Amino acid sequence: MSNKRVLITGAAGFLGSHLCDRFIKEGYDVIGMDNLITGDLKNIEHLFKLKEFEFYHHDVSKFIHVPGTLDYILHFASPASPIDYLKIPIQTLKVGSLGIHNCLGLAKEKKARVLIASTSEIYGDPLVHPQSEEYWGNVNPVGPRGVYDEAKRFQEAITMAYHNIHNIETRIVRIFNTYGPRMRLNDGRALPAFIGQALRGENLTVFGDGSQTRSFCYVDDLIEGIYRLLLSDYHMPVNIGNPNEISLKDFAEEVLKLTGSTVKIIYKPLPVDDPKQRQPDITKAKQILGWEPKVLRAEGLKKTYDYFKSLPQEELYKLPKEFINKK
Repeated sequence: MSNKRVLITGAAGFLGSHLCDRFIKEGYDVIGMDNLITGDLKNIEHLFKLKEFEFYHHDVSKFIHVPGTLDYILHFASPASPIDYLKIPIQTLKVGSLGIHNCLGLAKEKKARVLIASTSEIYGDPLVHPQSEEYWGNVNPVGPRGVYDEAKRFQEAITMAYHNIHNIETRIVRIFNTYGPRMRLNDGRALPAFIGQALRGENLTVFGDGSQTRSFCYVDDLIEGIYRLLLSDYHMPVNIGNPNEISLKDFAEEVLKLTGSTVKIIYKPLPVDDPKQRQPDITKAKQILGWEPKVLRAEGLKKTYDYFKSLPQEELYKLPKEFINKK
């Protein structure tokens, strides 16, 4: 009996590469697809020697052809950090519209189940706290973050349309702030930005007064939640994230303590539409999937810091500093 086959778009990215690892571990044949606009082959180079893994260098915004059967499609192709979607806004919109349309069309042809990576950003700068799946959000469609937020909201809408009209089996995961090995060190988000600045001996930059909150989920926990959701019978959106909320000021202090750095915390104006609060209500994940995060932040941070410390020195200076820590 042949293995089930899964297509993972965005396979060379942070989350996509971890998903490839998980599905191969579970006995699947994995087809990874990525145009490498933000992904990195280094994240999946350990898989190329495996007969269970294939890689397609392809842009999902263009027509997708995968020969043979497909059981599952996981659409994780998208720029996911401010430094990316502020630089390539049109590509961000295209992968969230044309890309998901192509994936859903392929799912219809192959009779495959689709799971799409949505995001807590669909809630925008929330007026409800914590954020449950029933909250519709507070999003500025024409603001700088709108290209990402609205692309993800469209993804959810067209996925539900294919589910309702074409009876496609669909799953929607709303991902909250996630961290761990294989993140890009300077991708514009708070955690890698703080650690990167500490490693470079720079002051840690906090935007606003630092009272805005985030909830950080370790990547292993997130992948477990995604895996359970894919195999569940639930087709409506589900939040996957860690509800352990912390202010960015306090989080910066944690990073300083972890790294032993003696640099200072400095404050700069808050970017436009930056969310003031971010905390998932994971009641549905607990009830439907039997899932909740297991990795404590101190443990996850140590693993992530050790990973970043192991990177070549040139990785510390890959991206312009002015983009750092805008999420």
